[in-house]
Amino acid sequence: MTEAVDARNVAPAAQPRRSRARRVPNVVISLVSIVVVVAVWETFGRGVNPIFASYPSAIFAAARRMAATGQLFAAFLDSMQPLIAGYLLAVVVGIPLGLLVGRYRWAEFGIGIYVTAFYSMPLVALIPLFVLWFGLGFAVKVAIIFVLAIFPITINTWAGVKSVPRTLIEVGTSFVASDATILWKIIVPATVPYIIAGLRLAVGRAIIAMVVAEFFTAISGLGGIILKAGDNFDTARMFVPVFILMALGVGLTAFVGWLETRLAPWQREISGGEK
Repeated sequence: MTEAVDARNVAPAAQPRRSRARRVPNVVISLVSIVVVVAVWETFGRGVNPIFASYPSAIFAAARRMAATGQLFAAFLDSMQPLIAGYLLAVVVGIPLGLLVGRYRWAEFGIGIYVTAFYSMPLVALIPLFVLWFGLGFAVKVAIIFVLAIFPITINTWAGVKSVPRTLIEVGTSFVASDATILWKIIVPATVPYIIAGLRLAVGRAIIAMVVAEFFTAISGLGGIILKAGDNFDTARMFVPVFILMALGVGLTAFVGWLETRLAPWQREISGGEK
């Protein structure tokens, strides 16, 4: 009896602490984390030989010099064009392919085996072959980005279709809904969170593919700056495009998360994460 009373007394005291923690905006938490990491890096980074590493103020100074010459902006545009084209192409092809493989048994066992096989193999090894097919220009970069980004989208969409409760499909069948109606009115809305997860994973894969393509094809864009700065042991200059790529990944992932709130607003309410 005493333990029950103590538990009731402790619970109200713990509740305000949790509510105060939840009142801290997410942006503030992220900014504090960034400031702490940058401050620690700046403090200890100054004592490291600049050949091996750099520190934030030196990286910022290098970024200003590169921006003043226009080199940084030109390289960013050069990288973004194949990135956007390859990623959008992966989305347009990957989502319908995942729906097809997940919905129909003939597609799962006839096409799904190739999706799994190509996702498991090191696709970077195919870059020399892509160069022979598409040359060294824009097309080969789009192809590499497309190939590396399509499989997370397809596999997550496939898994989302498989996770749809059979009872929902049976309800549609009992109302004499056509197969297309069941797909678009029941399966696709239930699969949206999985599709969004695939899009988030594909963002990182697409950025990696972009840099790899710029390393192994025509040396250009942000990847070209990284490669040339590394050859000259200019670590401050090398870190500038690295941080731009990191910021790009965070921004695109946040955009995909925002997209989820528009396409599947109910998902945030039923998710297990702390709000």
